[in-house]
Amino acid sequence: MNIPDNLLYTKEHEWVSINGSEAKMGITDHAQGSLGDITFVDLPKLGALVEQSKGCSTIESVKAASDVYAPLSGRILKTNDELLKHPEFVNQFPYDKGYIAVIEIKDAKEKSNLMSAADYRKHVESLK
Repeated sequence: MNIPDNLLYTKEHEWVSINGSEAKMGITDHAQGSLGDITFVDLPKLGALVEQSKGCSTIESVKAASDVYAPLSGRILKTNDELLKHPEFVNQFPYDKGYIAVIEIKDAKEKSNLMSAADYRKHVESLK
């Protein structure tokens, strides 16, 4: 299982990469593996306001539909429209081509609610 050290994570298996006031987000390698082959990604709306730990997107797979939760509060600046044609990118490249959206961060203090890679590894191990 791939858990990059340079990212932050949620207990619901989202990852976030923070660059200044922007946060790129997606689902983790663990999450995509649990879902199986992804068939559709319902992207958040551009300009939409999202709230930390609240649903902002949905991913459908051959196994189930699953909500994706915002790792941080803010406004959706960009969505990964490539996923509309290639939802499999979430399976193949969860941390780059398979990202879901970029959020303009509303409150940087919310980062304290996220897990480091080491903490996320422990979290995933505790689920087994």
